[in-house]
Amino acid sequence: MPRATSGLTDLKVRNAKPSDKPFKLFDGDGLFLFVTPTGGKLWRLKYRFGGIEKNLSLGKYPQVTLSEAREKRIEAKKKVDSGIDPSEAKKAAKAKLVEQTVNTFENIAREWHDKVIHTWTPGHATKILRSLEANLFPVIGDKAIKDIKSHEVLEALRIIETRGAVETAHRVRTIASQVFRYAIATGRAENDPTINLKGALQPVAERHLSAITEPEAVAGLLRAIDGYTGTFIVKCAMQLAPLLFVRPGELRQAEWLEFDFEAALWTIPAERMKMRTSHIVPLSRQALEILQSLHPFTYGSRYVFPSARSNERPMSNNAILAALRRMGFEKNEMSGHGFRAMARTILDEILQIRPDFIEHQLAHAVRDPNGRAYNRTSHLEERKKMMQIWADYLDGLKAGAKVIPLKRAVNSN
Repeated sequence: MPRATSGLTDLKVRNAKPSDKPFKLFDGDGLFLFVTPTGGKLWRLKYRFGGIEKNLSLGKYPQVTLSEAREKRIEAKKKVDSGIDPSEAKKAAKAKLVEQTVNTFENIAREWHDKVIHTWTPGHATKILRSLEANLFPVIGDKAIKDIKSHEVLEALRIIETRGAVETAHRVRTIASQVFRYAIATGRAENDPTINLKGALQPVAERHLSAITEPEAVAGLLRAIDGYTGTFIVKCAMQLAPLLFVRPGELRQAEWLEFDFEAALWTIPAERMKMRTSHIVPLSRQALEILQSLHPFTYGSRYVFPSARSNERPMSNNAILAALRRMGFEKNEMSGHGFRAMARTILDEILQIRPDFIEHQLAHAVRDPNGRAYNRTSHLEERKKMMQIWADYLDGLKAGAKVIPLKRAVNSN
């Protein structure tokens, strides 16, 4: 095995041949070339720090030349003289590089999305990811998440604001906050910079989905639906919309197998619900009659309201909206979601139904005094009674029964 030497030259380094055992060629002041049996030539620096002898890797020859290794030796020695351990400094620099290339906002956000995607509907999951890709990744996606400052997030949100999408900017801030909180929980960030942005964005103008809630106007809407001259399937969907007041997507994607006609219940599976929890909808006598009249027409499809083009797909999400417009109800008058606001308002203010029963039936999160979420069967008997009272009330409106305006109902309480 060759003897260790000092004062290396480029020629000595280049001509160093491997042996059956590893050996060292010393240059001086702790720098040496470590030659492996396989021919590898590795620069190492031997130094002492805190009374302990250590070795620092300086790279591989010929990628790192002799002169470059000597420069690295000088830099390392300066660190030692300044009280800095060069090995620890190298580890810290490597960790910083990992943060900058691995623990970026985009990587953490995609990881968070994968973790929570099972709690959302597929459509909502896609919407969240697209929002991240369009609004946040282009601005802060490649930044180390722990180093992102509030003003950098604000920069991304300001771009959204300039498009006039103020409400979207607020939603994106909420999404960003969820990503930062996930990074904190997993030890890759220390704070949520979006917290400091409260008040920094333009306020969202209060906007409600169009809904008819005055009983007299509701009566006119119901009579218009009964007189609808479009397809029978769409007419049945519109007749059920006020009776069941579920979300439009839940109604149009309803499947026959979900209905228990004997028990007069419709159970919507969790994967189609916004809160990812199955939901029970009691069926009034009127709702059952509509479903039974529709059954002979669509029982060959899995869907109660199949598409006009294919039994394998549900009705279009624009079908009810288009029918409302065809009947003369403008965009600022009534929407598909408006049937929910209609039921919520009248059940509470005129029919005096307990608010928690209404919220349960709207599939909103309702919690008991201990903060625990009620299960899907909570207050089911009371909700069955409520749904029949509601259906009978709507029948009365259509028949021309005397109605109490909302303002008078509120003032009389």
